[in-house]
Amino acid sequence: MYGAPVDLSFKQISSLADAWTEEPRSGLRPLKKNAEMKYKSRSLRLNNNYITGLHDLQKTVCNFLAEPSQLAWLDLSFNRITHIDHVLCELHELRVLYLHGNSIFILSEVDRLGLLPHLHTITLHGNVIEASKTYRNRVISALPRLKTMDFSAVTRQEQVMAKIWYHSNKHSRGNKETLK
Repeated sequence: MYGAPVDLSFKQISSLADAWTEEPRSGLRPLKKNAEMKYKSRSLRLNNNYITGLHDLQKTVCNFLAEPSQLAWLDLSFNRITHIDHVLCELHELRVLYLHGNSIFILSEVDRLGLLPHLHTITLHGNVIEASKTYRNRVISALPRLKTMDFSAVTRQEQVMAKIWYHSNKHSRGNKETLK
């Protein structure tokens, strides 16, 4: 059985390596540890910090979780992240990813997350990419297994419309869509 989320939110962390010395917050449910003193959890909260890059994400997950390959829920909201790093695609069991309230400005980087076979919930609102007219269609077409986007259900009609949008815009998908 997996325990409560490992909560490293509001710790003023500016780089993921800074998190390694932090003690997670205690919540309503107690955190369970294994013999190696790693947490029996599938959830990691790193929200409301000052994180700009994700290059140490795998080391951070391994530092805290007893079964890092089982990470299913990751909250990176309200940080200073500007890019959707390839390291997120290594989290093969990820189902829920919160990236809202960051500074992501290249919409095409969302496509990388299409490699995650179980991803069904994502938040990206509050990023620069949200200003794009094609924002919701682009994200839904890139992540066809989505059930929820920005805390709103993805309807069957939206999936169909996103598929149509994708096929009518194939030629421009190779171009980076940057919003400044």
